[in-house]
Amino acid sequence: MKEFRGVFPILATPFHEDGSIDFESQDRLIEYTLEQGAAGLGLFGNASEGYTLLNEERVELLRRIVKRVNGRAPLVASTGHTGTDAAVWLSKEAEDLGASALMVLPPYLLKPDGDGLMFYFDAISKAVRIPIMAQDAPLMTGVPMPAALLARMGREIENVKLAKVEAPPTAPKITALRDSGLAIFGGLNAQFLIEEYERGAVGTMPNNDIPGVFAAIWKCLEAGDKAGAWAIFTRALPLIRFELQPGLGVSAMKINMAARGVIGCARVRHPTSTVKGEGLRELEMLRAMAEG
Repeated sequence: MKEFRGVFPILATPFHEDGSIDFESQDRLIEYTLEQGAAGLGLFGNASEGYTLLNEERVELLRRIVKRVNGRAPLVASTGHTGTDAAVWLSKEAEDLGASALMVLPPYLLKPDGDGLMFYFDAISKAVRIPIMAQDAPLMTGVPMPAALLARMGREIENVKLAKVEAPPTAPKITALRDSGLAIFGGLNAQFLIEEYERGAVGTMPNNDIPGVFAAIWKCLEAGDKAGAWAIFTRALPLIRFELQPGLGVSAMKINMAARGVIGCARVRHPTSTVKGEGLRELEMLRAMAEG
């Protein structure tokens, strides 16, 4: 599991003004993210607007991303679904197309209990051969996944090898999972990255607009330079906080990347909200602060 360590930004999905996928911008974004120090990429997550993508779009994107990355970094594809059979199908498809691992949300419409979650993740595990990351994100799904349940998944379900802890407070939960054998990642735009690292997290999956900032923080942590990590993090915190506003974070991220010329435009798909008016002026200031 050595390859699953470090900063794995959730890759944004660039769109043209008409809402169609901008594949040229996607290529530039991949190169930018890797050049900035990302150790891997997360695909089709919330920050990718994965909830707006048709399955045929996901297939075409994954096929192109696998070809573009060409083995330079692991790719973690989100394949959770509201139905177990559908999640199994999506997971097998992602593996066949070249994903390195799967990031799996629990069903969030009809919310299963602990036994139901074990059944769901075990069904996916039996269908694939690549590692599964159980995504613990109750603020989004309304499905609690206690530390004891995640640890049990790691013991009893063959391919559950990782967990992404997004259940605040995250640091204590990571402490509870430290000896579980699972490789633990943080999320929620890396707002508690430093505390999570010190509790045993092996990686983080933030938004895609400042990968170099997060990579620099991670490099300091790995070198034992906690003061340096906090100095960089403190500059970026106002932007991290701005991007945690429900519905606006993806738009803010895309505006930042379009301002740098990494993507062609900042178009998002409804129901994702768009930063407007005074928010644009605030965002410009916060972007400058984060980049030092």
